Amino acid sequence: MPLSAQATQNFVSISDIRDGVIMMKDGGVRGIIFVSSLNFSLKSEDEKIAVLSQFQDFVNSLDFTVQIFIQSRRLDIRPYLALLENQKKNHLNGLMMMQIDEYIQFIRTFTENTNIMKKGFFVVVPYAAAILSSKNGIASTLFSGKKSSEETAAMDEETFEENRTQLQQRISVVEQGLIRCGIRSARLGTEEVIELFYKIFNPGDSEKPISLEK
Repeated sequence: MPLSAQATQNFVSISDIRDGVIMMKDGGVRGIIFVSSLNFSLKSEDEKIAVLSQFQDFVNSLDFTVQIFIQSRRLDIRPYLALLENQKKNHLNGLMMMQIDEYIQFIRTFTENTNIMKKGFFVVVPYAAAILSSKNGIASTLFSGKKSSEETAAMDEETFEENRTQLQQRISVVEQGLIRCGIRSARLGTEEVIELFYKIFNPGDSEKPISLEK
């Protein structure tokens, strides 16, 4: 029996994504930073030692946990082939069209026989507000009176802004540490986060056919 959409959502701990902030069902938030890679093997021994030292200092300076996520996916060459096909139509020179056709065939054959992977590097930064307790040591929210929908919405918005501010401070700390290591970074926005999770949960979509027409 196929799982319903509601049943599938129960396995995902994300409640919403807003302004690039991943809102978790447990009340925590997450931010994702896309980072560049370093060709470590091409660096000299002194450069390698310097990079490792900077990264060690960066990790030791953090007073919160982070998650380093590496995504490996097979490179989808079809958009590039579609671009070549469209470029070929703009050439009236027969020799040029023939060369483009040969190049397209070479790329297609090469990628079919070789498993070319594309790697993406990400740093996940978390934040979860501390649970405040009452004087009796019991969480104040457990026995609080039922609030109106307007009060709940206002409270949720205020809590979100506070969590986002705290998360942004942590992201800034991580970005500055990565810069000192010689690594460029960029925070993912809402659409980019959604696309990332979509590709994680739908790995087979990259195999769907793609049109060669504009």
